[in-house]
Amino acid sequence: MLPYEDLGFARVDHQRHLRRGFPEVIYCPGKTTEQIVTIFGRLAATGGTVLATRAEPAAYEAVKAVHPGAEYYRQAKAVVLRTKAEAEPIGLVAVVSAGTADMPVAEEAALTAELVGSRVERFYDVGVAGIHRLFDSWDKISKARVIIVVAGMEGALASVVGGLSACPVVAVPTSVGYGAHFDGLAPLLTMLNSCASGVAVVNIDNGYGAGYMAALINRLGEGVKD
Repeated sequence: MLPYEDLGFARVDHQRHLRRGFPEVIYCPGKTTEQIVTIFGRLAATGGTVLATRAEPAAYEAVKAVHPGAEYYRQAKAVVLRTKAEAEPIGLVAVVSAGTADMPVAEEAALTAELVGSRVERFYDVGVAGIHRLFDSWDKISKARVIIVVAGMEGALASVVGGLSACPVVAVPTSVGYGAHFDGLAPLLTMLNSCASGVAVVNIDNGYGAGYMAALINRLGEGVKD
């Protein structure tokens, strides 16, 4: 028996949760609504949590018509179906955003980390333009096992947090900023060139990737290996 299901337009990986600890996730852009609904249904049939990212409201409505229990997280643009009781969340992942405009990517990261089993706390709009806002929350942020830093513009917040924290930092550049920001390239390069140790960088606007990575690190810290 193949470990995946061939739908013609997609090969759904039904064993990913055995290898990675979480089922395959649906990336919605580029897929038709019908394709999203079909893949969603096949994943739901296995009994695990189903997550569709970058989903438009129309895709959610189509999914909900078939799966009434599906939920839409508008800011994160994610559709989630929880088909069984979730375990108690573990550890702590702090999600820190520089500005309010970074919140959609930050919410995608936070929701992903939560679905993969982490306890998450959010600290939004604490960028370097008013660094005292970060310091006011630092007692709580510093207790995290992993910190996700989401920032656009020049992306300096990741270096600041990396220089202060004793835990890994996952930096996420966003495509938020003015002209010389180059749709996220400026903060990406800033984060890649960070002089702070322990800062790893995911791709522009990749909240999902950051949330997943942070959750894996958090699980290792808990001693969870399966």
